[in-house]
Amino acid sequence: MPLLPGAEPFRRDGGEVGVLVCHGFTGSPQSVHPWAAYLADRGLTVSLPLLPGHATRWQDLQITTWQDWYAEVDRELRALTERCSKVFVCGLSMGGALALRLAAKHGAAISGVALVNPGNKVHGLAAKALPVARHLVRTTKGIASDIAKPGAEEVGYDRVPLHAAHSLRRFFQQVDSELPGVTQPLLVMTSRQDHVVPPGDSERILSRVSSTDVRHILLERSYHVATLDHDAEQIFQETFAFLTRLAPEVRADATEAATEGTASGGA
Repeated sequence: MPLLPGAEPFRRDGGEVGVLVCHGFTGSPQSVHPWAAYLADRGLTVSLPLLPGHATRWQDLQITTWQDWYAEVDRELRALTERCSKVFVCGLSMGGALALRLAAKHGAAISGVALVNPGNKVHGLAAKALPVARHLVRTTKGIASDIAKPGAEEVGYDRVPLHAAHSLRRFFQQVDSELPGVTQPLLVMTSRQDHVVPPGDSERILSRVSSTDVRHILLERSYHVATLDHDAEQIFQETFAFLTRLAPEVRADATEAATEGTASGGA
């Protein structure tokens, strides 16, 4: 099954510090590709995998579960830890929940976590009906492209398969129970106005993790897919500052990458 245009996974080898970037539910790597590319351009080794069932057709997502999605990012993390001396994880929406579970499970193998509008719960009265409704109704309307910036568009499904939504709900419940096991430095960036994941999800995550090095930034001009929205550059800069504070060697790699880029451009 061919991928949706622009939804390919992204990987680039760089320095000794690695970053795993996780996309969200029904979305694709395209939604966080600029975030990943920004970090790769500054000399980091970056991996942005495509989650199973995503970026083809919603019917493919219907037959996957959260265990499939988590297994994919877990494999990528293990590959990065073999290649890099320090590894960070980043995520948008459900990708944020994936990043948090990785942090809870892998402990000291992860040096820090950066999240944008992380999901913690499937909201609404319909969520409680999912265990039954998924057997009666196959899909509901999509959640892609909640973006304030004119002309910006997220590559994702226009329908949400309810079997997968039920699995997402169970995943959020699992991660919520594991949040006290998250001890790493944490950067959380939250849109004030989000029509997919309410800001309260970030607040609950922050109240339950055991991290003591925590920074919470409010994004004033973006909706849910903030990595493609007005505040994208702020997200990228704040993430890079977070990484360089915790891994000063990143700055040397960034200088080297910039030098190589200049040399290449002049050739």
